[in-house]
Amino acid sequence: MAAPWALAAEPIKVGVALDISGPFAGPGAEIRDGLNLAAKQLGNKLGGVPAEFIQADTAGNPETARQVTDRFIKRDKVDFFTGPVGSNVVLAVGPGLFAAKVPFLSANPGPSQLAGAQCNPYFFGTSYQNDAMHEAAGQHAASKGYKKVVVLAPNYPAGKDAVNGFKRAYKQPAADEIYTRVGQLDFAAELAQLRAAKPDAVYIFQPGGMGINFIKQFMGAGLNKDIVLISSPFTADQDIIAAVGEPMVGIYNASSYAHDLDNAANKKFVAEFQKSYNRLPTLYAAFAYDVVMNLDAAVKAMGGNLQDKAAVAKAIKTAKFDSVRGNVSYGNNQFLVQDYYLRQVVKTKDGLITNALQPGKLFTAHQDSYAAQCAMK
Repeated sequence: MAAPWALAAEPIKVGVALDISGPFAGPGAEIRDGLNLAAKQLGNKLGGVPAEFIQADTAGNPETARQVTDRFIKRDKVDFFTGPVGSNVVLAVGPGLFAAKVPFLSANPGPSQLAGAQCNPYFFGTSYQNDAMHEAAGQHAASKGYKKVVVLAPNYPAGKDAVNGFKRAYKQPAADEIYTRVGQLDFAAELAQLRAAKPDAVYIFQPGGMGINFIKQFMGAGLNKDIVLISSPFTADQDIIAAVGEPMVGIYNASSYAHDLDNAANKKFVAEFQKSYNRLPTLYAAFAYDVVMNLDAAVKAMGGNLQDKAAVAKAIKTAKFDSVRGNVSYGNNQFLVQDYYLRQVVKTKDGLITNALQPGKLFTAHQDSYAAQCAMK
């Protein structure tokens, strides 16, 4: 039972800075849908207390996001914050939230800065640490024995983390590192570089519309005949598959989430997501769903009393919730320790093009590479 004071109090407020327009509109819509599904399942309550999810579009713009977040803090007096897709936005809005002691649960980006020396008791990498997905892909490339690999990513913080993460697990120098513009849609120059370089494989991190265009152009140029394409999950999940179609078949990608993971929480989530939206969920939707379930568990552990902000932050870290990923826990830097898998895009006998889990795991209970730099215990 909620405490009597809680029943008469204002609803819990969650500020949600979304990317419904701009370069990350696709992932932004997935985060919105995953979050809204979780809120609906909980009856728009957190820990049994009525909750309001205040949503605003930032178009992936750091300055717009900073203004929206400032309004959330000062006018709306939010208790929690989530939503942004871009790491550059996370780094822009973080300081204001931390100063106000508003817990920020990231449904997508996990910048290396906040995983290491700049870790903060009010930031939670409820999704993943940026490098980790790419480390898992690097592990796959190394196991396949590819000797000459080119990496290609957008020139912003998550892109740099992607390249560094891949190289860390690949354990040998990349043949080349190609950085593209955020929002770039024409890759003719980069494809010419790849054709000339003749690598064994190319690893790409190109989320949203960037990934859709790159893969279409890569396949259209016939480069897939001579170069193996390895992807991050952000360029090989259901949003990209739906837009590209048949050319996606055969592409491998590493991920900490898959819609065919065999656990009760995930089966329920996938079934309800398909029922509500008539499509399979992406990892973006899954992680946003987990954010809400994590908040629900934390508020429940606090008995609905959110006055002690430090205690609330501790409850977020320690309260157990049923993740769609199975067994997860927060490390000392408040980024999730979790398993990573290899997926391959396949065409089922029913004609559905989707990811399928491959046998085994790339990493088990993987802690990110920056945790040792974090002073928190």
